[in-house]
Amino acid sequence: MFIKTVLILITAYILGSLPFGLILVRLISGKDIRTIESGRTGGTNAGRAAGLWAGVGTALLDGFKATLAVWLARWLVPDLVWIHVFSPIAAIIGHNYSIFLIEKSPQGKIRLRGGAGGASCVGGAAGLWFPSLAIILPIALAILYFVGYASVTTMSIAIIASIIFAVRAIWFNAPWEYIFYGVFAELLILWALRPNIRRLINGTERLVGRRAKQKKQNPQTQNHSSSSASSSS
Repeated sequence: MFIKTVLILITAYILGSLPFGLILVRLISGKDIRTIESGRTGGTNAGRAAGLWAGVGTALLDGFKATLAVWLARWLVPDLVWIHVFSPIAAIIGHNYSIFLIEKSPQGKIRLRGGAGGASCVGGAAGLWFPSLAIILPIALAILYFVGYASVTTMSIAIIASIIFAVRAIWFNAPWEYIFYGVFAELLILWALRPNIRRLINGTERLVGRRAKQKKQNPQTQNHSSSSASSSS
């Protein structure tokens, strides 16, 4: 059983490592996504590199590989709930640190490239309880629309998943272990988004969607607000 569970987790990691963003962007535009914007291979950066459908396709595939990891674990070890939880976590780790994207850093260190884990987190939650998609996606899209930061949206996904699984554990007798899926996933996402968190704190994070359009239409208002904030601090 130990060997089987280890093999399941290794397989989940390899599934998560599949760099769909790199592949789709290369096929659609011929570009290397690792050289564009954040350099991540997730849906957000794929959309920047090769357009909306590249981003959507990448997000769907990145989500599905984590869902598949859960399904595989449930099929092979139906009674080991913790393995059902750790399989999508392994997929997120693979997505963020892909074995297929090994390279040397400018300092000469070996590193693994990848994404931030948002779409894979959604996919893992869907694998654990498929109706969670109907809750997570609308809330995440609303956060993206009203807040305007893709990084904040990504960070919110695992929190939403934890709340969903906590409610189900308390009132619907669902496995309480699922709550920790969201906790572990959130830690991985926060670690991957450290540069974005610094930019959020500094006020330099990139806006998207409605708020980005408002900023373009009213640059003077934005500048005035920034000046007022600076003078009052």
